[in-house]
Order: sequence, then C-alpha cells, then structure tokens
Amino acid sequence: MQRWRGLEDIPEDWGRSVVTIGSYDGVHRGHQLIIRHAVERARELGVPAVVVTFDPHPSEVVRPGSHPPLLAPHHRRAELMAELGVDALLILPFTAEFSKLSPADFVGKVLVDKLHAKAVVEGPNFRFGHRAAGNVEFLAEQGKVYDFEVEVVDLFVSGEAGGGEPFSSTLTRRLVGAGDVAGAAEILGRPHRVEGVVVRGAQRGRELGFPTANVETLPHTAIPADGVYAGWLTVAGEAMPAAISVGTNPQFDGTERTVEAYAIDRVGLDLYGLHVAVDFLAFVRGQAKFETLEALLEQMAEDVKRCRELIAASQGSSS
Repeated sequence: MQRWRGLEDIPEDWGRSVVTIGSYDGVHRGHQLIIRHAVERARELGVPAVVVTFDPHPSEVVRPGSHPPLLAPHHRRAELMAELGVDALLILPFTAEFSKLSPADFVGKVLVDKLHAKAVVEGPNFRFGHRAAGNVEFLAEQGKVYDFEVEVVDLFVSGEAGGGEPFSSTLTRRLVGAGDVAGAAEILGRPHRVEGVVVRGAQRGRELGFPTANVETLPHTAIPADGVYAGWLTVAGEAMPAAISVGTNPQFDGTERTVEAYAIDRVGLDLYGLHVAVDFLAFVRGQAKFETLEALLEQMAEDVKRCRELIAASQGSSS
C-alpha cells in the first residue's frame, strides 16, 4: 500500500481512483464496511482504492485541547487498511489554513485535481469542509459536475456493546475508558491495542517475582480504566499471554499512571527500548491497595492464574 503525507506526495501521473474520506480512528467494524465497499467498487472499476484521513485529529485544530483519545495511531490504521485491500493512504496535515477550505474547494483540490475520483464512498453522516458545511448531498451534486459517483454506505452496525448503541469510535472510546475492553473488542473486531516503548520503571515487579514491561504509551492513546486485565504482549510479531496492570500503583503510593504487562510464564525477557503492543482481552479486577505485601503477592498470583484461564478460553473459542 502506498502512503502519502500531503497532496504533494501523490504521483503526478496518478489516474482515476475510488476514494473514501474520514478520521477512521480504530478502523472499527462500521468503518470496515465503508472501506471494504470502496475496495470492492475500485476492483469493479479497475482503479485503485484510496483512503484520505487527517493528522492531527481535526477537533484539535478547530477546538484546541479537545483531541480525543486515539484508538489507533496512524501506522496501525495503515496496517489495518492494507489488510482490507486499500491501495493508497493519503494523510492530510490538518492545519488552521486547511480547516478553512470550503467544501467546494476541498472537492476541487483533493478529489478532482489530485485523486481524480471516479467514485467516492462515505457514511450517511459524513461532513467536510469549513465548519463541516459539506455533506453527502453536496458531494453528490459535485459528482455530477466533475464526473464521479457518490455511494453512501450505512456504517451503523450494532451488537451487545454499549447496550445495542450503534458502533462508533466515540462509543469505543467510552467503553475503553470504562474498562469494558470486551465491549470495545466487539466493535473493533479485535482487542483494543496500546503501543509504546518499554522504559525503566521502579522495577518493583521484578523484585516481587512478576517482572513487567513498563510501556511508555504514544500521545493521546486511549488507555483503559485502572485495573488488571488479561491480554497479550506482542514483541517483534510474537504475541505472549500477559497479565496487564493499568494505574498509579497505589500499593507504593504512586502518582503516575502506567501501563505494565507481565508476560506469563516467560523468563529472562529483556525488552527495554523495544516498541511493543499490548492487547486487552478482558477486565479482571479494579485497582486496589492491600493491607500487606503478602496479600498483594497472593492477589497477583491469583490474577495471573485468572488471566491464564481467560486467555486459554479465548483461544479455545476461536479455534
């Protein structure tokens, strides 16, 4: 998959294409419907499928300080989109100047002049241009002028997550923030992932017999609620069953919120400085402070046992 950072990265001889535009944070199951439709339409028309997205999140430019927690960084979104068959990803730097582009100018400069759109695929609530004044109806009118089709795909699938509320990035962030990682996984179609570099912490886990990878997460990452979770620690493509702790470590009067993962039954791992991924499968218990160190150790052993059981059960159900 080609990756372009800005309009100037698009090859000058780029031909017609099928385009879909959006933040697509998380590339959840609703997003996947739209992207898959765009890819299928591109195959039918014999042209490439292009996803257009933005960095930073538009809300951060329009309303500084309002950047939402991110479900997936851009490189992860790119991986997920490539798996869906997308041929090119265009990340547009979202600046104050860019935010002032009228819907008509956006169509002309991006869709027509650069991407030569043959078809544009969007969800029914798609908005674009200055003050989000453009919608799918306006896009369809522009399509008649510039010779591209507009196809609207309903992305509002639903399930048990959020009590049947339509799947969305907003709902997913809310569930992650509440610690309902199982609900988030239903929407995403995979476990919620947090990434970062392993840094040196207080190394108490090592002293207690449960050495953990202290993950310095990427900016604006959507981090689950404080507590203990079952999941996986992935290093260089290897996913290891893990017991994950999120919180401030109240047992030792900690104040900094951390994400730490203990690779179950693995000995001698040296992960410092490595980029790792932590996937959250299930919530085990909330954060707590224990009367004694012995009580904490007893609970940690029980947590690991429970995590091992949950991971084994999930692998059994998926086989």
